This record gives sequence, C-alpha cells and structure tokens, in this order.
Amino acid sequence: MKIINSSIKLEDEIDGQRIMKKIERIGRVCYKSEGNITEDSAERFVKSIIARGHESVLEHVSISVRVICDRGVTHEIVRHRIASYSQESTRYCNYSNDKFGNELTFIKPCFWENKYDTEECEMSIGFKCRNEYEQWLKCMASIEQCYFAMLEHGATPQEARSILPNSIKTEIVMTMNLREWRHFFKLRCDKAAHPQTREIANMILKEFKEKIPVIFDDIEVIK
Repeated sequence: MKIINSSIKLEDEIDGQRIMKKIERIGRVCYKSEGNITEDSAERFVKSIIARGHESVLEHVSISVRVICDRGVTHEIVRHRIASYSQESTRYCNYSNDKFGNELTFIKPCFWENKYDTEECEMSIGFKCRNEYEQWLKCMASIEQCYFAMLEHGATPQEARSILPNSIKTEIVMTMNLREWRHFFKLRCDKAAHPQTREIANMILKEFKEKIPVIFDDIEVIK
C-alpha cells in the first residue's frame, strides 16, 4: 500500500504573452479595432474585456492539466461540462501488476495533516486506532487486502473495483478553455468547496496566476 499527496502537472507549455496577444488579436475583431494593436497593448485589452464581462473571447485558448488525486475529487471535477477529460480506468487497470508496484495507491486526505505520524507498516486488522486518520489508514489496508484476494479468486479488475473507495488514487487530464477555467476556480477555490477539491484547484490556480496573471488576477487562492 502506498499513500501519496495530490498533485498537478501542466500538459501544455504556457506562454502568457503569446496567449494574451492571441486573445487581443481575436477579440479586436468584435470592435474592428485591430489598428490599435501595439507591442504592449494586449495586457490592457485583456483586462478591459474581463472587466466588461466579455469573457467569450477567452474561449479561444484552452489548457490541459494532469491531476493526480482521489476519485472523489474527480467526481466533482467532471461535473464541469464545458471540458474534455481522459481518466485512469479502474476497469482496465489491474493494480496487482508490476507497473502499479503490485499495490494500491491512496491519496492522503489534506484535512488530517497533523495526524500523519503513523507508519503505514503498523497498520493491521487488529491495530487499535488513535484518531480518524489511523482509522482511515486501517480501512485502506483492509481494502487492499480484499481487492487482491478477489483477483486471486478469479475476479476481473472491473469486478474487483467495486470495493475501491473514493480515496483510491487516479489520474485525470482535464482540458478547459480559459473562460471555463475561470468558472472552475470561482467554484472550486471557494471556502464552500470540498477541501480536497479546493486543494487541487488552488494548485492549478497558483500556476496560472504565475504564467498568465492578467487573466486570473481577480480570483483568490483561498486555503
């Protein structure tokens, strides 16, 4: 059994200046103001269309991000409809194979950060748990044991996956246009969002703020 943290990886090389120049070039078609384009006009133009709510222009640029998280988080991510997704399949992935290290991988819940001092090797069915994190860890160890036992008894991966929990690690590549990314962050970085979903959304937003700040300056990273 392996326990890892959630993480993200950009699947595109993001050139913020090139993106803003493209948005300006396309957006000025609406006003037939292409003659106002200068070397440094893109930032001002992008700021102005966002301020006016003319965000449809942002739909001309899409970015793909690989997210490593638990399946509970991906259930929320895929509710964003204006997007494309490719996700690791528990139907076809046999986690008893060597390429998966012959073990299940689970995502460490971010809301129990102060209780991560327990060694995974201490977990057993008879282990007396001292807190909710240890109880979770014990449960994950039991699920791994049962999952592999089912495979040994002849179950297929798509049959054995019926006992896999939301905490199982998965990978999903999500592609959204910049307008939808703004919508995603406004919902998933909010204090009302699930902590693990907010954790992922904040990771992506920080990257976007660094690389194309003008488009995401008005959205806050909320812990």
